Amino acid sequence: MNNTQHLNKFKLPVNFRGKSKVTVQIWWIVQSIFFRMSPQVMYGWRRFLLRAFGAKIGKGVIIRPSTQITYPWKISIGDYSWIGDEVVLYSLGDIEIGSNTVISQRSYICTGSHYYDSENFDIYSQKITIGDKCWLATDVYVAPGITIGNFTVVGARSSVFKDLPSNKVCIGNPAKPFKDRS
Repeated sequence: MNNTQHLNKFKLPVNFRGKSKVTVQIWWIVQSIFFRMSPQVMYGWRRFLLRAFGAKIGKGVIIRPSTQITYPWKISIGDYSWIGDEVVLYSLGDIEIGSNTVISQRSYICTGSHYYDSENFDIYSQKITIGDKCWLATDVYVAPGITIGNFTVVGARSSVFKDLPSNKVCIGNPAKPFKDRS
């Protein structure tokens, strides 16, 4: 095991962001000024901005202005879903959110991390899929590579490190099925 970490050797993989550095910077400026400062009720405006940067956003989607999205071109959100205040969609990899799904305030959907045992602190990303008619309650963390099945509820402050099945209520750290959702 390598117990050293040399950040001076870190290199971002080619095309890791999915767009040029210029596009990334323009998005961050647009997000800071036009997205975050838009009035709460301007959901259509925020959907427009995200689509302009390549996000696939369904009809009737509600996204709060305090939502933080790293790379919108890696985001897909189905019809009538809600993304709450201060949610972070850390989209180093793809994030697919189904229809009629709620991601509540302060949740963190994290598609990327670093290999802790890599001398170069290599970075990676893995797709996260959240099904239809799910509800992630406040302050839920979802780790890279996770799939949450359709109609599943994840309780407040839970941490999801393994896939969760459909039609369940899941709670805890790590989140585990607690009972059926009926």
